[in-house]
Amino acid sequence: MNRPSRSQALFEQAQRFFPGGVNSPVRSFAAVGGTPRFLVRGQGARVYDADGREYVDYVGSWGALIAGHAHPAIVDAIERTARNGTSFGAPHPAELALAERILRAMPGIEMLRFVNSGTEAVMSAIRVARAWTGRDLILKFDGCYHGHADGMLVRSGSGALTLGIPSSGGVPRATAALTLVAPYNDVEAVHRLFARHPDDIACVVLEPVAANMGLILPQPDFLASLVEVARRHGALVIFDEVITGFRVAPGGAQGRYGVRPDLTCLGKIIGGGLPVGAFGGRADVMQRVAPLGDVYQAGTLSGNPVAMAAGAAQLDVLAQPGVYERLEERSALLATGLGEALAGRATIARCGSLIGICFADGPIENADDVRRTDAAAYATFFHALLDEGVALAPSPYEVAFVSCAHSPDDVRFTVKAAAAAAARLSGARR
Repeated sequence: MNRPSRSQALFEQAQRFFPGGVNSPVRSFAAVGGTPRFLVRGQGARVYDADGREYVDYVGSWGALIAGHAHPAIVDAIERTARNGTSFGAPHPAELALAERILRAMPGIEMLRFVNSGTEAVMSAIRVARAWTGRDLILKFDGCYHGHADGMLVRSGSGALTLGIPSSGGVPRATAALTLVAPYNDVEAVHRLFARHPDDIACVVLEPVAANMGLILPQPDFLASLVEVARRHGALVIFDEVITGFRVAPGGAQGRYGVRPDLTCLGKIIGGGLPVGAFGGRADVMQRVAPLGDVYQAGTLSGNPVAMAAGAAQLDVLAQPGVYERLEERSALLATGLGEALAGRATIARCGSLIGICFADGPIENADDVRRTDAAAYATFFHALLDEGVALAPSPYEVAFVSCAHSPDDVRFTVKAAAAAAARLSGARR
């Protein structure tokens, strides 16, 4: 009789404490089957599980660790700061240091407020937009994820333009009814929604590069046209750059595509692996936030000195000469290699250091296209890669994250592993 692995034993124990044995749903392996690996260490581009297995990691704490695991400069910043105190609930100089780096990089941010998660950032930005416009409705895009605040847990009906219905238990229908949904990359649908609600939409919120339904790039002029129609109707535009911020370019998607939103939401990377979020934008809009204005937002751990120091250290790593050029080069090499390994089986998309693998025929332009994905094929590929020593996200609707720590040898190893995994995929289909 085979003894259970250490990860299996830990997962059995965890199910006594946590719903589904995890503290965030996608970690459970429910989408791919099997037992989640319990990780005990990360170094550079690699992670190590409780059974001593090593993996080249493309999850990177869901994109937060763009410098890689346990980067010495970031670890040093955390240790130095923590020795002087972990939290004060009071202003701290480290807040200024990180804010300065963000404002210097992000074109659309003139003033910001630190929070503790991307969910909190989006929730707060929407509250500001409603106060600024005096309107209640928000417009989002089918398949774009903006955290788990009630108003964001809404889907559309078969891609049709509808008032939202809840896509989570516990979300009141009255709350969901304040959220309109349009297909991503469809400006005409946005025009129709504004025509139907010309004076009621407070804001349009979107991932400028959709990275929570695989990876979908904006079509040419989509972002610029969206901003134009929203402003014509007096609505604000909120870019959720929790994933794309500092990932697809130093200035995020707004810098890469040259489109400036009214408000921007950030997370992940600006905390260097520690919990953090931020929302910011036009100074006149942000001055509605308390204590200057009437929009209340607060948080005891907002601007936590340890997270601020880690985030500043990571942004300093990214500011070194040649970093983004190397990220582009290695990400392109990986995307090309995956495309060759999975030729005819999957559509590969890339934007900066984000890579999407969709087991469906292209083009992939919106959530309806993504829903054609062969989730079983992805699960087979995922486990085959895991056996080969490569870790992807345990979901067909997430992306792979390339970090500064991934070397050309890591990429070559991954492409070779992908070819072996694709062969197993072919065997599974016979």
